[in-house]
Amino acid sequence: SVVEAAAAHDYDVLLSPSGVDSDRSFQRLLGERRVDGAILMEIRLEDDRAEHLAALGFPSVAIGRTAHPEDGWYVALDHTSLAAACVHHLADLGHRRIAFVNRPEQLLRTGYESAHRGLDGFTKAAAERGLTVRTYCCGDDAAAGQACLEQILHDDPATTALVTLNEAALGGLYRGLAHAGRHVPRDFSVTGVVANRWAETVTPQLTAADVPAAEMGRLAVDLLVERLDHSDAPPRQHLLTPPISLRASTGPAAGTPSADA
Repeated sequence: SVVEAAAAHDYDVLLSPSGVDSDRSFQRLLGERRVDGAILMEIRLEDDRAEHLAALGFPSVAIGRTAHPEDGWYVALDHTSLAAACVHHLADLGHRRIAFVNRPEQLLRTGYESAHRGLDGFTKAAAERGLTVRTYCCGDDAAAGQACLEQILHDDPATTALVTLNEAALGGLYRGLAHAGRHVPRDFSVTGVVANRWAETVTPQLTAADVPAAEMGRLAVDLLVERLDHSDAPPRQHLLTPPISLRASTGPAAGTPSADA
């Protein structure tokens, strides 16, 4: 979506796969002024790239938020609110024992912002509702998702629902439930913060706060072009909180009146 939006403004896009600490090409692009501006993704709470660009006065926009977003230009999802909304949705359905499936442990250790903010939203909402919860880090693939689901049921067989931020593990989570004989949503509900292209590829389709990836890319390009055209403009931000799209993967917890009806 970034490439398509940039083309509409007659800009080309060059891709640098990692940050200023580890990728010399990124530094060359900046040092030799081969690019007019930068869009940063995979944001960490303390992000050396964002700090480096700010120190240089180089025009940049982030897709995501650092721990100090006030002075930055960014487009981001409110993962704290979205994870909390997923918890409240499940609690409203009568679920009392819920698991949280996050991104890989390495990303959490390095301050990956969506993983931290999602965990924070989940934990606080669960405390508000008096739920029994466990949290898990999970690799970004189906095999890791299946192994994580098996661990969830091993740790607490009475778990009836989960919230996930891990799109790539989603198929494995479903497969693990099937192997355990848990029917979705009759026996187990699944929800999370997931792009709709992932949510709609599983069966039953996932009830989720859909990540508006295309919109985020377009908004990031629009902000960067605005910054390039108006170098003295004050920072602008877009913090997005999409609603939960109700599909077919969540239902009343077993034993609740609506589930028994």
